[in-house]
Amino acid sequence: MTGRPEPADNAGASEFVSDPALVADLAQRYGTPLYVYDGDHLRRRYERLRADLDPRVDIFYSMKANPNLSVCALLRSLGAGLEVSSLTELVTARRAGVDADDLIFLGPGKSDDELRACCAGGGTHAVVVESLAELAALDALPEAAGTRVVLRVNPEFETHGSRLSMGGKPRQFGIDEEILRGAKAAVTALNRVRIIGVHAYLGTRILDVETVVHNTRGVLRVAEDLAGELGVPLETVDIGGGWGVPYFDNETDLDGTAAAAGVNRAVAEFLDRYPGTRIITELGRYLVGWSGTYVLRARYVKQSRGEWFVVADGGTNHHMAAVGIGSFVKRNFPIRSLTPPDAPATEVYTVTGPLCTPNDVIAKRVRLPEVRPGDLLGVTRSGAYGPSASPVLFLSHGHPAEVLVVDGVGHLVRSRDTVDDLLRPQRLIPLAAS
Repeated sequence: MTGRPEPADNAGASEFVSDPALVADLAQRYGTPLYVYDGDHLRRRYERLRADLDPRVDIFYSMKANPNLSVCALLRSLGAGLEVSSLTELVTARRAGVDADDLIFLGPGKSDDELRACCAGGGTHAVVVESLAELAALDALPEAAGTRVVLRVNPEFETHGSRLSMGGKPRQFGIDEEILRGAKAAVTALNRVRIIGVHAYLGTRILDVETVVHNTRGVLRVAEDLAGELGVPLETVDIGGGWGVPYFDNETDLDGTAAAAGVNRAVAEFLDRYPGTRIITELGRYLVGWSGTYVLRARYVKQSRGEWFVVADGGTNHHMAAVGIGSFVKRNFPIRSLTPPDAPATEVYTVTGPLCTPNDVIAKRVRLPEVRPGDLLGVTRSGAYGPSASPVLFLSHGHPAEVLVVDGVGHLVRSRDTVDDLLRPQRLIPLAAS
């Protein structure tokens, strides 16, 4: 196999992945495509972070990163609270065993049913309100009496080390800081809900320690200023998070220990002035991203005009992040061969999925060992924003199976969609014969 273009670097050559022999067994038992989450690795990552952070900082898992019930339950068993953003996420968190005081509910477009659910059944620690209109709507609900509210502020200051900025500019998220500063009348007019603090989230995929610390200090400063101007207590301050995972060439992993040390210093200074305040940090991708592998099986290996392709059984429909939909430039997630796992990477392939779109490219011009039909490939660092953030119904392929490995044993934690699963919600209307 010769005459191929020079490949992109394959950053996944030495990437963490669950034991390849175990993954091969799981693929045989449950089929492919398949998500494998290494719960033992996830546990170690959480425990390391918990040891690094000041014990006065509560870690809340951002469930949107991976809403699998068993993944959430594992994190809860380790001590994490949960941040949820939909009614189903709220119910999932409760089924995972999370107490109401370790739940917060945020999102810019909550429905009345979601707001009521935050007030019922023990409620949540707080509803994170993202507009003054939402604050008024919640306060108008009879069920909301005594409900605690945290105001999400869109700060005036910006962050520059985030791969996706969510503050400092016009955003659907939160209430602009300058608007909140003039909202004392709206706050004092509340009848049922009680404001207990401030929340801000500046961005995601942050890989720079200085940016993490800058954001933390900025959020604490804004919270202190707003509390004074609005006359509200600081029982809770949510400093956000957004700690990242490096996926692409020339990205360096965030030094979590150094980031935690910087956060600890900022928090300690703040708590010297407000010793009774609960500090929350939200982390999703940083906790679960490294622990997941998207396992594909090669169906065909073909050549097209001098370039070799591996056509696999999964792609955009399960892992839109790896495909890079919405990105200006296609960049490859780490990918490696799992059969065999340690063979030298001597060949160059573009790895695609089974979908009828030219965008369905998992990895472009990556160096791998020679791939044959039936071989397994693993897209690593895939524990966050996988199937739940992908168009799983495209071409009606459905949701893949998901397996969580705990203490070296694989547990099926999400069944693969069957044809009947996909067709069951649909209804065929009677049509007259033509």
